[in-house]
Amino acid sequence: MISEVNRLRSELGPRSEYRKPEFLAKLADRLTDSPALLERPLVRALIDDIREFPEKQRLSRTKALVNGATENSIAGLFNASYFPSLSLEYLQYRTLPVDEHLAERYASPTMPIVIENMSEGFRSRTVVALFPENQLDGHQDPQDLIFYFIDKFVERHQRLTLPLIEALMEPGAFPLVRAASEPMMELASSWWVRMHEYHHREGDLPIPKYLSAKSIKPLAGLEELRTDVSSMLACLSDHRLPRETAELTYQFILSERLLRYAVEGIPRPNYDAVASQVLFTYLAENSAISIEDGRIHLSPDLPATLRCFLDEIQSIESLIHEHELEDVRTRLLAFVNRYTDFDEEAKDYRHISFFAEAKERLGF
Repeated sequence: MISEVNRLRSELGPRSEYRKPEFLAKLADRLTDSPALLERPLVRALIDDIREFPEKQRLSRTKALVNGATENSIAGLFNASYFPSLSLEYLQYRTLPVDEHLAERYASPTMPIVIENMSEGFRSRTVVALFPENQLDGHQDPQDLIFYFIDKFVERHQRLTLPLIEALMEPGAFPLVRAASEPMMELASSWWVRMHEYHHREGDLPIPKYLSAKSIKPLAGLEELRTDVSSMLACLSDHRLPRETAELTYQFILSERLLRYAVEGIPRPNYDAVASQVLFTYLAENSAISIEDGRIHLSPDLPATLRCFLDEIQSIESLIHEHELEDVRTRLLAFVNRYTDFDEEAKDYRHISFFAEAKERLGF
């Protein structure tokens, strides 16, 4: 079946054709002519949806089956500029264990999964998640699931984060992360993404309501950092969560946010790297981390400093109740720029020297 999807996707032609009725009718016919694909209810739903598109602007049948998760499968015609590898795709997955308190307390339409079989577009390393608006219709309803590919999180952690820990951290830092088995890494990653999506929807400027206001690189990065710091603090303070897994998840998120995201972006930092600059500089200026002999040392006061950091962001965002949105955005941007290396001539951010040197030394 996957080979059949790969064959069809190789014959699609330019992305600019995807929304044209003639293209969609031809694709529907090709899907119908494939017995291996036609036996799948999800493919039949996609056929019906694209035959009615664009008159009906929603892939409602397809998304209903994807959300229902009865087949443990995802199918669709995807058209997202930031995931250029995706087009006509099919994926089969397995789910992960869910802690009852975590799922209830930090509820969101998040589905952490491990990929078991996938078409070619999903093989791209950059595709670590899939959002409802990535489908042809570009739409997201509140009940639509957001899929996170946990196997890719774990692979990335093993390939990048663990070497960064060994090269840049004091001996003994992140002990639970260093000792974690692959199943425990999967569990910690799944906790992370559930909390991450929950915290996006909390606060005075939640996502998706204020998505457009936070779309520029520094504010997009700050929003990602806000959610991750909120998640770390929840792991430490919510004593109804299983302690060992909560502590592992805290260390996992901190190692990813402090180290791995910091080296992303070539030649300029991407939005996640900008956010990690903010975190690194803030923690250093407040003595929560220090650099000794080229290695990062973590202070016992680091969690308290994270709390202060989050309080500062929340204090700025709370001004939305008294000030215009643009004024709040300006203050958030000033907060970011205070803790980053901004190149006035290029009008973009630079990797701070500690991580620029680490990137070169480790070949990232």
